[in-house]
Amino acid sequence: MTAAALLEARIEAFSYHGEDRPVLHDFAVAAGPGTLTAVLGGSGSGKSTLGRLLAGWLSGGNAGRFTGSLHLPAASRGAAGDSGPLYFHGGADDPRINPALWSEQVGFVPQDAAALLSTVASTVAEELAFGLENRGMDRQLMRAEVARAADAAGLTAMLGRDPATLSGGELRRLAVACSAITRPGVLVLDEPFGSLDNAGAASVRALVRGLLDSGTAVIVLSQAADELAFSAGHWLVLDGGTVTARGTPGELAGGPALLRSGVVVPALAGFRSGPRLPAAGPLPAAASCRPGGADAPAAVLDLESVTFGYPAERRARRGTRETLQGVLGGLSLAVTAGEIVAVTGPNGAGKSTLLRHFNGLLRPDLGSVRIQGKDIAGIPTGRVADLVGLLFQHPRDQLFERTVLREVLFGLDRTFGAAADTKARAALAAVGLDDQLHIHPYELPSSRQRLLALATVLAREPRLLALDEPTVGLDRHGLERLDEAVCAAAKRGAAVVMVTHELDYARATAHRILDLRNGTLREL
Repeated sequence: MTAAALLEARIEAFSYHGEDRPVLHDFAVAAGPGTLTAVLGGSGSGKSTLGRLLAGWLSGGNAGRFTGSLHLPAASRGAAGDSGPLYFHGGADDPRINPALWSEQVGFVPQDAAALLSTVASTVAEELAFGLENRGMDRQLMRAEVARAADAAGLTAMLGRDPATLSGGELRRLAVACSAITRPGVLVLDEPFGSLDNAGAASVRALVRGLLDSGTAVIVLSQAADELAFSAGHWLVLDGGTVTARGTPGELAGGPALLRSGVVVPALAGFRSGPRLPAAGPLPAAASCRPGGADAPAAVLDLESVTFGYPAERRARRGTRETLQGVLGGLSLAVTAGEIVAVTGPNGAGKSTLLRHFNGLLRPDLGSVRIQGKDIAGIPTGRVADLVGLLFQHPRDQLFERTVLREVLFGLDRTFGAAADTKARAALAAVGLDDQLHIHPYELPSSRQRLLALATVLAREPRLLALDEPTVGLDRHGLERLDEAVCAAAKRGAAVVMVTHELDYARATAHRILDLRNGTLREL
């Protein structure tokens, strides 16, 4: 055991059941009090598997075959007084991790942050208190801890809200706060900034700094060398399931191992290879995605005075049509053929709500939504979906088939007949999944699940692409695939609207950037 380390892992190999090739091998990490370690790697490098191993969510026998050791002194001392490492040999007699003792010392926020939440709490305050209640904390002290954690994560104004009504970014902040509220000795964060706006990201960074100051060891798993990663004392570059480089950010940033891994380094070069792009005006990269021809492009999407509020919010206003902050209030928008529009704005502003109006999943209280000049009011959502392809913020919400190829093929013959198979394979090739045809979608890493969901949209060649946080979890290679797919769709005359918090990416990709705030859109 490394001196003073709170957690040490030595992974000789870990492979899931049914897999011959290990997901992780020849990997070692030690986390000392108050240290920040960044494990950086591209899609499929093994980061999420590592996080689950460190958190005790995976262990020998129940999920796969593990050879190596884990050492968590604080938890080990609670087991028959033995403070030594747990050694795993991939056999039936491997030690079993006590999840209660382990979770007291190691907090973990997975990439799918909602998976951490209890699903039984009716308010944000109850969700924050859930872990403390399980430990029998005094109620008065618990209230103080909930207030402290909510303030640290920027959730104070949401304490009375149902967690099911939170946006993706708000859910992530809640998950981080739930994991940090018990003040674990070690906190492991998998892609902690996915779907977060600037304020949310600043809250998480401040929360992490507070934990470090109190002696917690923090391990961040990320496909991006972002601001938090650059503040880490130590980097490990993970590629192909093993460490290809170790060192400080200054030693590794821009080095060959980091570049080969596919890690995004926005602090060095923006989202594209080359200098950081300017903030204003249509960019050459975006302009080149316009379809050819001299005719003025026709409007594919036209929103006119769209007003929308969720039922609970309408009841709060006693039946009026007035909307609350975070929903849509008299909003208008026109997007033409071949145009790429990025929509940004704070978490909870209604960006996902806006996209769901495009294909009729949500219907406006007032105003109209027209696709290619036709009002979609009264048209079944299934028919609207022939013209509008929606990529959900959480790709698992739209994946349900048994193989990657079947996922993209589903319903495609209705549109393309005998050409469906060709269209499906072309869409999978466009996102780099043409060598994964017979894999179950849920066996893919989350970033590739996002690309698969994108392929299901692209294969149908819709007139309008509505992409909700398409960049989340994508490494540099995935972003390049996304770039190419979006540009190709625009060149064939599709309109593209993407919701994103990645302003650099929006500036490098879109013809226009709009900010959604207080129910209305304004151009940046």
